[in-house]
Parts: sequence; C-alpha cells; structure tokens
Amino acid sequence: MTTSSLPNTAPNPFGKIVLLSVLGLGIGAFFYFDLGQFFSLEALKSNRDRLLAYTEANFGMAMALFILIYIVQTGFSLPGGAIMTLAGGFLFGSFLGTVLVNVGATTGATLGFLSARYLLRDWVEKKFGDRLESIQAGFAKNAFSYLMTLRLIPAFPFFLVNLVSGLTRINIGTYITATSLGIIPGSFVFAFAGRQLGTINSLGEIASPPVLLAFTLLGVLALMPIIYRKFNQTKNPQ
Repeated sequence: MTTSSLPNTAPNPFGKIVLLSVLGLGIGAFFYFDLGQFFSLEALKSNRDRLLAYTEANFGMAMALFILIYIVQTGFSLPGGAIMTLAGGFLFGSFLGTVLVNVGATTGATLGFLSARYLLRDWVEKKFGDRLESIQAGFAKNAFSYLMTLRLIPAFPFFLVNLVSGLTRINIGTYITATSLGIIPGSFVFAFAGRQLGTINSLGEIASPPVLLAFTLLGVLALMPIIYRKFNQTKNPQ
C-alpha cells in the first residue's frame, strides 16, 4: 500500500481545533483541579468503605460510572489506570472487575487512537510518508501480533501505544481486538490484587519482577508467528 492509496480524508481544520480544545480543556482541568489526588492508592484505601457502600446500594449505576470514568481517563491519556483497575477488582470482584476494566480501557484507548489518527496521521504521512513506507507496510501486515506484544509488555506505556498506533495504518477492528485481548492478563492481575486492597502498600508489590517477566514472555510469544514467517522466508526464499 502506498501513501497515495490511502482514503481521501481531507483534514477539517475546524473539527481539529474543536477536538484539540476539548482535549486541552480536559487535561488542563485534571491538573488544575488536582484530580490526580483521587487516583492514588492512598485515596482509594481511605475511601474504600464509602465506595463499597455506594456500590452495594447502587450496583448498576456504580458499574456505569466506573466504565465512564475509565473511558474518560484513558481517552484523555490521564494517569490513574492502575488505580482504576485496582478499584474495579475491589468493588466488583476479580472477574467482573476485569470485564468492566476491559470495556472502559478498550473504549477509551480506541478514542485516543482515533483522536491521534484524526489529528496527526495526515501530517505524518505528508511529512515522512516516503521514509516510513516500509515501516508502515510491515506494521500493517503484522499489526495484530505487534500490538498484542505492546499491550502485554508493561514497559510500553498504555497511552503512548494508543497515540502511536493512531499514526499507523492498522485497521481499527484489528486495533480493538488486539487491545481488548492484550490487556486481559494485566487487568486481571491488578483486579485480583484489588480484592486484597488492605494489604497493598504500593503498586510495586503487584508489578513484581516475576509478574513483569511473565508478561514479557507472553509478549514475546505473541511475536512468534512473525518470527516463524521471517525464519521460513529466510530458509525458503521465493
């Protein structure tokens, strides 16, 4: 696929200004009002009784609010995803919490992906299209495996993967599927840990070296189809 074969999506300056304004206002409000204080382990632990009481009294509404907050947090690339996942496990249990986290995180990540694609991909293609052609083609061909690896290995920041993916030619369906599947292991680990919230003193206790190593191995495993194809092409050149 060449740059000229991409769909003709002429940029809409007004739409981009509106989207940039919304993103700027949202991120600015988060830091101006110091909302990050509510996305800390200390805040979660100190408010756990009230949160649990509200959830038990308004279970459906609590689920909806949790998903909505997770979508906003992820869509605006704000900090606090790990705390939200802990809260999901604490309030809704390991399995339901993982499902709710998956819905919120995947939806928010998709919004971030689409925002980056709408705002920046035309400019990137115009500015660096010729130099990125081979990289774009290779990523598009193996998009699912690459994205699964990026989602599974914690070393790659979640929000950064959302934004960078938007600059590629990855199909949105592939992006959603790989994101939804790739975040399940990490989400479950943190949701499960949320059930023992009172015994956790830092997020480092959850993301221990053995856990990180396990995620890394899963990420490498997701690359095996690509490695096999490349090895097979080397062994049996056309």
